Amino acid sequence: MRSAVERLRLSNFRAYDTTELACCGRTVFLFGANGAGKTNLLEALSLLSPGRGLRGAALEQIGRRLSGEAAGGGAWAVSVDLRVGSDRYTVGVGTEVPGASRRAVRIDGEPVAPSRLADFARPLWLTPAQDRLFLESPAERRRFLDRLVLAAEPTHGAVAMAYERALRERVRLLAEERADLSWLSALEARMAESGAALAVARARTVTSLVQEIDARNGGAFPHARVDLTGEWERQALGGRSESEIRSDLAVALSDSRARDKAAGRTLSGPHRGDLAVVHLERDRPAQDCSTGEQKALILNLILAQAARLSRDHSAPTPILLLDEVAAHLDPVRRAALFDEIADLGLQAFLTGTDDSLFDGLRGRALGVRVDASRLFLVDD
Repeated sequence: MRSAVERLRLSNFRAYDTTELACCGRTVFLFGANGAGKTNLLEALSLLSPGRGLRGAALEQIGRRLSGEAAGGGAWAVSVDLRVGSDRYTVGVGTEVPGASRRAVRIDGEPVAPSRLADFARPLWLTPAQDRLFLESPAERRRFLDRLVLAAEPTHGAVAMAYERALRERVRLLAEERADLSWLSALEARMAESGAALAVARARTVTSLVQEIDARNGGAFPHARVDLTGEWERQALGGRSESEIRSDLAVALSDSRARDKAAGRTLSGPHRGDLAVVHLERDRPAQDCSTGEQKALILNLILAQAARLSRDHSAPTPILLLDEVAAHLDPVRRAALFDEIADLGLQAFLTGTDDSLFDGLRGRALGVRVDASRLFLVDD
């Protein structure tokens, strides 16, 4: 089902007091000086998915900041009119009181669980913070991969949270002088169940990405070989079932208690895995490629996932949020990006400091100049 934002409204959000953007389901390019408020609009849209959005911000950081304030203190809201297939909905997220620990989510005015957001929108994003993805720690690459998985499998986020909670509690329990062995076994059972599900979901997504990228070989973006290096993900890629992995992981956790206690951390599990990407034409690991090549490799992964999900007629199509991406692409790849967005029939929101970056979108996207958190439409 094609999903598109028809209207965006912000209230007390970041630098915005109140603002509204009618985009009528079109792709939008936002341009203006650094600090004008472009990324804030993308962040607002990213909050239409489970989790903390593209900045990973805590709720109390999102409310509008006044001059001299270190953080925003008030309640905030994001509301969008969404078209999903032939239906229309109003989706709202935000906090209802200052300092709220949980965000409220409403669909057509009715409160729902945040997990329901995936039924209406599936944002995928690329930001400058991800430029160093291949140079950062494995944890950053796992988060990136898990975001791709989440776009296809909305329950993945809850599974990851369950695993992380059990992981932290197990480490705490092992540090005690006399650990409760029955509680320890229960935690390890939880870790084995959620950990096996994590590994299998990651393997399933990577397998699909590899197939999509191989099918797209010869395009403007570099052909990549994508793999998983974690022990449990490797088992899933090798065809072992989730139940087999769950059983083996439970045994491994039980057998490693003494070692993990001495180390002060759990040394085996899907929290230790990594995403490995190789630039095939150059036969070079992504971390050894140039900054521009790394950006193109990451973008290719996101486009491959967007292309795959765009063919899933049982769920909303992705909405692409591309922050300062166009400036890092050469003219050929920039044109190829714009063409691919159009060919896939996806809605995208792109930002840049210079409107000339988006000349290839003239006539097929809505241009918006952003100046001090004010929005000005430009002629097509």
